[in-house]
Amino acid sequence: MSRFADKVVVITGAGSGIGAASAQRFAAEGASVVLVGRTEEKLQKVKEALPAGKHLVVPCDVSDAGQVRQLSEKVNQHYGRADVLVNNAGSIVQGKIHEVSPDDWKKLMGTDLDGVYYCTHYFMPALLKTKGNVINISSVSGLGGDWGMSVYNAAKGAVTNFTRALAMDYGSDGVRVNAICPGFTFTDLTENAKQDEELLARFYDRIPLRRAGEADDIAGAIVFIASDDARYITGANLPVDGGLTASNGQPKQA
Repeated sequence: MSRFADKVVVITGAGSGIGAASAQRFAAEGASVVLVGRTEEKLQKVKEALPAGKHLVVPCDVSDAGQVRQLSEKVNQHYGRADVLVNNAGSIVQGKIHEVSPDDWKKLMGTDLDGVYYCTHYFMPALLKTKGNVINISSVSGLGGDWGMSVYNAAKGAVTNFTRALAMDYGSDGVRVNAICPGFTFTDLTENAKQDEELLARFYDRIPLRRAGEADDIAGAIVFIASDDARYITGANLPVDGGLTASNGQPKQA
C-alpha cells in the first residue's frame, strides 16, 4: 500500500520506540518522514533503516518554543507542506506529589504537554493548507488515574482533552485531530520491566490479551488513524492497550 505517497509526516520522539516504529510504517507506505528528537545520532540510525525516500532528520527539543518554530520553518522550506503531525515525544516521572520536585514537574510538562502545544501551534497553518491531521500520543494514563504517577496523569489527561477541543475547533477546516492511548508497552522507557517477572504478572493479570504491547502495535494504530481509511474519525482517544480499559476495575473472580 502507498496511502502516504507524496505526503510529509512529522514525528517527534522519533529516535526510538513508538516514534521509530511509526517512521518505519509511514515510510513503507510512501511518506517522506521528518524525524524529530533531541539526539541526532539516534535519529540518523532510524533514518538509515527506513525505505529509501526524501526523509529529513531535525534535532529539536520540543519543550523549547523557539526550536519548534525553527523546525516548522525548516520543514516548510524543505518540503513546502506538512500532512501529518505525530506528537509522540514524552517522558515519565513517578512518585507521589510531595516526592516530585518542581523541576521534575516542569521537565515532564515541558515535553509531554508544552511540546504538544508548540508543535500543533506552529504546524497548524501547514496542516490547514493540506487538510492534514494531528495524532497526539496520550496514554491510558490520560483516561484514568495511576498510583504514584499523578504528574504523568495530569499531562496525559490534558493531552486527551486538548485533542477533543482541537478536533472541534478545526473539523470544519478539514483537519482531523485524534489521540492514541497506549497501555503498557515495551519501549526504552519500560525496558527494565522486561526483567521483572512479578511486575509483568500483575500487568498481565489485568490485560485480556495477556501481553505487553510492542512499539509496532502502537505504530499500526497511528498509521491507520492518520490515513484516509479513518477519514470520518476525529476527536477520538483510542485505547491501544490489549483490552486493559475494557475492565471496570474489579478483580478477576474465576
